[in-house]
Amino acid sequence: MIQTLQDRLPKEMRLLKIRSREDGNAYLPKFMADFNDHFAEVPRSSVDAHRKLTAKDNLTRILSWQEQRVVSKNLTVQFENVVYQIQTERPTYALRKAVVTICVDLQQNIILLYNGKPLPYNVFHQQTKQSEIVIAKELNKIIPHKPAPDHPWRTFSLSNKKSRSVTVPRDSDTSTLANG
Repeated sequence: MIQTLQDRLPKEMRLLKIRSREDGNAYLPKFMADFNDHFAEVPRSSVDAHRKLTAKDNLTRILSWQEQRVVSKNLTVQFENVVYQIQTERPTYALRKAVVTICVDLQQNIILLYNGKPLPYNVFHQQTKQSEIVIAKELNKIIPHKPAPDHPWRTFSLSNKKSRSVTVPRDSDTSTLANG
């Protein structure tokens, strides 16, 4: 429906030369009446199927993002790189490996639910971000290696190099060198 309105309404307003917000608001009731006459359908039943909220219904919890986690042996649950430690007065073995529901509402408040009831918790600790895995070939691109100031290649020069001369004995058998 949004694509229809985004397509038809601006074109219709352009044809009617509506250029201000006041003119658009004045035209809106007429457009809605024409649109509903063209696209509206009569319901099969006139009975209202909506039910009223009860005292137990909690809209913030119903409209929250919910994920399930399994409680560890030390009563911790991890969600979005944060470890939550459940605080309880009952024996610790009762909640081990239990499935809890983590609810995040629109204000980013977090509620841990066990069998529909909220559990008290503390944030155990914020986990540090794990470093990236780097291929050995790319390691030098990230961390260039700088040799120490006294490294041999820094102190090397041609003037320090001792010249060596190779002498071949002339009196010896040179036929073995040529043939051999």
